[in-house]
Amino acid sequence: MAVTGSGTSARSGAGGQDRPLLSAAHIRNLAEGLGIRPTKQWGQNFVIDPNTIRRIVSLAGLTGEEHVLEVGPGLGSLTLGLLDEAGQVTAVEIDPALAQQLPHTVALMRPPQAAPLQVLQQDALKLTGDQAPGAQVLVANLPYNVAVPVVLHLLQTLPSLSWGVVMVQEEVADRLAARPGSKIYGVPSVKLAWDTDAQKVGTVSRKVFWPEPRISSGLVRFHRREPAASNVSRQEVFAVVDAAFAQRRKTLRASLASLAGSPGRAQQALEAAGVDPSARGETLDVTAFARIAAALAADRRV
Repeated sequence: MAVTGSGTSARSGAGGQDRPLLSAAHIRNLAEGLGIRPTKQWGQNFVIDPNTIRRIVSLAGLTGEEHVLEVGPGLGSLTLGLLDEAGQVTAVEIDPALAQQLPHTVALMRPPQAAPLQVLQQDALKLTGDQAPGAQVLVANLPYNVAVPVVLHLLQTLPSLSWGVVMVQEEVADRLAARPGSKIYGVPSVKLAWDTDAQKVGTVSRKVFWPEPRISSGLVRFHRREPAASNVSRQEVFAVVDAAFAQRRKTLRASLASLAGSPGRAQQALEAAGVDPSARGETLDVTAFARIAAALAADRRV
């Protein structure tokens, strides 16, 4: 599939030659040639605005040496921008037609030697660590319906990930970056905070996508840090988080009763963790959840 036209320059490369990004016309031409109609099943909304690509790549803070993992490259809008600034890009695409086309688009619009590109045709939720070894940065336009599971899975699967920028539904962005006490603070907020610091760094208009979604998107940037606790596992903490938010209106004593074995044992664990049994999950930070998980684990060993 040929891509024609001058496009829009991302920056000047060697010898002063411009490196074009995909325009709206490019995207529609590629999709038409491949017989592709964006599907809701795979959350396909393609970015058609080069300035949005520049913005995302800039927020990623790349130096030209990093191995970037991109999820859902689609027709390659963001991929081209990343190749201009990264040392290596591994793109994970679930749609076979898009995965097959991407190397051809890159070969035409970027010299093959400009930066290594690996394309994996598969579900990002099934990605294993040995498929993207050493990936340092996650940069992705994530499908709304799987954004949170994908981010959490990749953080668990790829310990080499150090930071990232993801574009998600604006409501999801707000939840990922929410702090304790907020009405939107919940399971995604706590789980992402287990080993990262995250913040919402901007919004993205619906008009930069094709097809245009019904809602705006948000940009979340995160940096990896040490887990919130070393004496309890991620799985144990996440089990407490899931139970605490299963019914938000319940007190922790009530919501953790099943996990602990009884309301009384839940209360004992909460008190041992220094947490008010009458509190609710949305008031606790991730370190408090870790203390509760550790107290429950200690109770089981008695």
